[in-house]
Amino acid sequence: MTNRIAFQGEPGAYSHQACREARPDLEPLPCATFEDAIEAVRKGDAVQAMLPVENSTYGRVADIHQLLPDSGLKIIEECFVRVHINLLVVPGAKLSDVKIAQSHTVLLGQCRDFLRDNDIAPLIGADTAGSAQHIAELGDPTCAALASELAGEIYGLNVLARHIEDHDKNTTRFLIMSRDMDMKRRGRVGMKTTFVFRVRNIPAALYKAMGGFATNGINMTKLESYMVDGHFTATQFYADIEGHPDDKSVQLAFEELDYFTDKLELLGVYPAGQIPSDK
Repeated sequence: MTNRIAFQGEPGAYSHQACREARPDLEPLPCATFEDAIEAVRKGDAVQAMLPVENSTYGRVADIHQLLPDSGLKIIEECFVRVHINLLVVPGAKLSDVKIAQSHTVLLGQCRDFLRDNDIAPLIGADTAGSAQHIAELGDPTCAALASELAGEIYGLNVLARHIEDHDKNTTRFLIMSRDMDMKRRGRVGMKTTFVFRVRNIPAALYKAMGGFATNGINMTKLESYMVDGHFTATQFYADIEGHPDDKSVQLAFEELDYFTDKLELLGVYPAGQIPSDK
């Protein structure tokens, strides 16, 4: 098994940045899709995978919650990365030259104000770093990319405007996945537990299932629902709570949850991450 961490995207993607910040001792391994990043860990081509799950501006990353339960991997850590969006251009280009900015649709939606104020038309690209690579190869001063400073360094582009995101606290939450779960660790600022469950087909099952967390003082920080196998009757829930399964209060809440569910599976037990301060 190699000393690498897999991520989705081209070199210079924000997931690449997350790998460098959270796992500087591991070699980043770019993958075409989230499935490929997960498979790299399953096959042993990487020891960990870095997967984005939600952004403070855009919301949750599409489909990632459906991939995790069947991935065969476990969450071992969460990390938060400040997403600073930069206007990248070929050397010599000026702001007055730029007519088009290319990037992933998510990033385009996060800097609408800057694009509108500078009369720059958005152009959807496959991803952020790939857009930077394309602009570098194009060599056209009227075309720019919206991406990380890391992408600019990799593809030889100049940063024409820094931190142009509409919201100054724009942050993405990442999950670090591995083949094995470590239940022995304890975080400095607490622990989090992630799990999926399906409620039994009885009246008010979800309401009753959630009652155990309320009565035992467990803070649930996320609850997502989605259909399973395309059936409206098979709803699965993805949840994050504060606490460790060994905590008595969590044990009691899980006992009550188990009574109202057909399936309950732990996806990870890991130290709570800290949201970075402005920088």
